[in-house]
Amino acid sequence: MSSPSSAPVETMWEGRFITVRRQGTWEYVGRARSIHAAVILAVIDGDVLLVEQYRVPLGGPSLELPAGLVGDNEAGEAIEIAAARELEEETGYRAAEIEILGRFASSPGMVSETFTLVRATGLTKVSDGGGEEGENITVHRVPLAQIEAFVAEKRAAGLFMDVKLLTLLGSALLGVRI
Repeated sequence: MSSPSSAPVETMWEGRFITVRRQGTWEYVGRARSIHAAVILAVIDGDVLLVEQYRVPLGGPSLELPAGLVGDNEAGEAIEIAAARELEEETGYRAAEIEILGRFASSPGMVSETFTLVRATGLTKVSDGGGEEGENITVHRVPLAQIEAFVAEKRAAGLFMDVKLLTLLGSALLGVRI
C-alpha cells in the first residue's frame, strides 16, 4: 500500500530520544536515531514477570511487560542483547534464551515507534532488579492463572495499563479460555 501523501517528511523538532515530524497535514512522533523497543514476555514456572513504574507522560504509575530501548547507547545493537540486558536490569532475572516473536506498532495513528516482542525462557534470578537509578521499578511475579484478577486489582488502584498486557488478557477479553 502506498502513502496517501507524496509530501516530503519534515522534522519539526528532534531531541535525544524522540522526533516530531510532519508529512502534509499529518503530524506524528517517532524515536530518534532508529531506536526502537524490545518488549519481553518472561514466563517462569507458570508465572509472568510484570513491572510497575511511574510514567511521566501519564502522570502516574503504569503496569507493563518489561521493556527497554534497542540501540539507545550502541547503534546496531542486537534485539536479543538489548532485551536480555533490560530484562535483567528491570526484573533481576537472567534469560538463557531470547526468542523474537515479531515486530509490532505501538499506536500507528500517532507514533511511528515499533517494538519487537520477545519471549525470554530459562530464567534465573540474579538480583532484585528495579531498573537504573531513579526508575524505581517494582517487579511483580504473577501466576498466569491469576493475571486477570491482578490486572483488575491494579486498575482499581488507579494504575495505567500498558496495551501490551493484552498479550496476557486476549483470550479472557474474547470470552474464551485456551
